Amino acid sequence: MIEPGDVIFALTKRVSESSDKLRSDKERVTVRLGIQVEKVEFHKFANRLRISGRIVAGVEDSGHHTINVPAGKEISIIKTWKDEQLKRLQQAVEASKQPEAVIVTIEEGDAVIGMVRQWGVEEVTNIRLSYGKESSARVEFFTQVLSALEKLSFKYVVIAGPGFAKEDFLDFIREKKPEIAKKAMLVDTSSIGIRGFIEVLKRGALKRIASSIRLAEEAEYMDVLLEHIAKGEKVAYGIEEVKKAFEYGAIDTLLVADEFLRSQREKWDVDSFLRGVELSKGKIVIMSTEFEPGKRLMALSGIAALLRFNM
Repeated sequence: MIEPGDVIFALTKRVSESSDKLRSDKERVTVRLGIQVEKVEFHKFANRLRISGRIVAGVEDSGHHTINVPAGKEISIIKTWKDEQLKRLQQAVEASKQPEAVIVTIEEGDAVIGMVRQWGVEEVTNIRLSYGKESSARVEFFTQVLSALEKLSFKYVVIAGPGFAKEDFLDFIREKKPEIAKKAMLVDTSSIGIRGFIEVLKRGALKRIASSIRLAEEAEYMDVLLEHIAKGEKVAYGIEEVKKAFEYGAIDTLLVADEFLRSQREKWDVDSFLRGVELSKGKIVIMSTEFEPGKRLMALSGIAALLRFNM
C-alpha cells in the first residue's frame, strides 16, 4: 500500500555528522526521519520491506535514505488513503484477532481439538469413545470428531497424532466433507492433547499448511483459467478485455498478479477498479509473482477474469 509520493516517518540508523567520514567505523545513531517515497522493495527471504526516498523531515532536511521495515517495526504513513486500502487494513486487523487454524490430535477412541490463538493453542473439545475392534463404533467416533470440527471457524486444520488413526480420519473427511479435507495437513506426533499441540507448533506445520494451501488454490485458479482460454469461453485477460468484462458485470473471479498491481498504480486507478469488482460481488485473488501460478498469470499480462457468462 506504500506508493511513490507517500511520506514515511520511522526511527532509523544514520551516520552521525560528527563521525570522521574517512573512517570505516563510522558512528551510527538512531534518529527519526521522514522520507518521501521513491522506491519500495520487498525482500522475501529477509522478510523485510525497504523504503527509499528523499529526506523531508528530521535532523537532516536533504539527501536520500532507505528505511528497513521488518515485521513488528512501527512506522507512520502519511498519504491520501484510498477506501480500498483502508478496508484491507481493517480486514487484516480483524483477521489477526480471529483463529485461522485448528489442530485435531487423534488416536484410537480419543481426540482433542485445539484452536490456535495468538498466545498459544486453546483446547476446545475432548472426545472419547471406547470401541475395541468394532468398526461401526469407530465410524461413530470419527463422525463425532468431524461434527465437532464443523462447529468451528477456521481456514486450516492440522490432523496430528501417533499411529494410523489420523490417516484414517483424514480419509473419512475426504469422503464425507471434501471441502474440509482440502484445508487439512497430516503431522506425526508422539502424543495427543496439549503435548501434541506443542509438537505441531514446534515443527512449523501451520506455516507450511498456509503456504501450501494458498499455492494449491492459486494453481487451481490458473488451471481453470487456461482451460477456459483453450475453450474460448467465460474468460477475459489483458487490461482492455477485463475492463470490458467489468462494464458488462460479467466478472465472477478476478485474478491479479502483485507485480501487475505495482506497475499499474501510476497509470490508472486500479484500486477503484478492484473496489468496483468487489461491489459487483466479484471475488479478487491477488497472486504473488514469487511463485509459479503468479508467474504464469504475469505471462498472460498480469490480469485475467473468470466470467459469469460469455460476452
